[in-house]
Amino acid sequence: MSIMAMSDASILFRTPPSILISNHLTEFKTLYNQQVYPLYLYEEATQDKNVGLGDLFDESLDLTVTQTKYERKDGISDEGLQHFQTAYPNEQIAKEDIFYYTYGLLHSEEYRERYADNLTKELPRIPCVKKAEDFWAFSKAGRALAHWHLNYETVEPYKATLDTGTTPYSQLTADDFRVEKMKFAKKGEKGTVVYNKRITIKDIPVEAYEYVVNGKPALEWVMERQGVSTHKDSGIVNDANDWAIETMNNAAYPLELFLRVITVSLETMKIVKSLPKLDI
Repeated sequence: MSIMAMSDASILFRTPPSILISNHLTEFKTLYNQQVYPLYLYEEATQDKNVGLGDLFDESLDLTVTQTKYERKDGISDEGLQHFQTAYPNEQIAKEDIFYYTYGLLHSEEYRERYADNLTKELPRIPCVKKAEDFWAFSKAGRALAHWHLNYETVEPYKATLDTGTTPYSQLTADDFRVEKMKFAKKGEKGTVVYNKRITIKDIPVEAYEYVVNGKPALEWVMERQGVSTHKDSGIVNDANDWAIETMNNAAYPLELFLRVITVSLETMKIVKSLPKLDI
């Protein structure tokens, strides 16, 4: 089943280049002043419907109720589809293929380097690569990337070494998973992260930090946000442990999320590094 069969999705992009995909409505500054490229748009459509009150009352008292519905429309235009179909006349290309092609292409390191100057000043332009086989390679890569990026909370956690001292992991209690602030064991060495006084995460592949979102490795976003912090001005306390227990019903959620994002990061970079040469 494709990602889109389960939910709609939108590509989020900002300059300097940072890209993400979401199957939920996002706040405008998720990627800081982002541009959103949805697979589908939903336009409001109203319809007047007469509601009769029956023979008990005068027909002149019948009510007209305005109902609001939403019509789904493609985010990719017919002209855009025709542009790609003309470029690859022997291929059966759908708008969804172009959507994922775009997501794959925007992850291309060669694309980002070649158009680095343009991407700091204007919206990304999506060219047709010369070969149909490369189009499908980018589209397939985009689908695979979407899988990892949309399902980051449910993918298999990376099997890092978890040092829990003299207590086996299986015997840890909910309190043992409470996290205040994750930190690297040594400055400049990212292979080991101290989760809390009870748990240390070891043997983290350093290449996992190559996957960067919004200017920072995805893993370091997890380290920053999955903890306890107090807003300086308001005094409001943000405690990731509350979310883990009350919403996710899993005290180990922050730890498991970190391990899952290792998996996502490694798989992302594997796909990115296998993208075809940008031949346009």
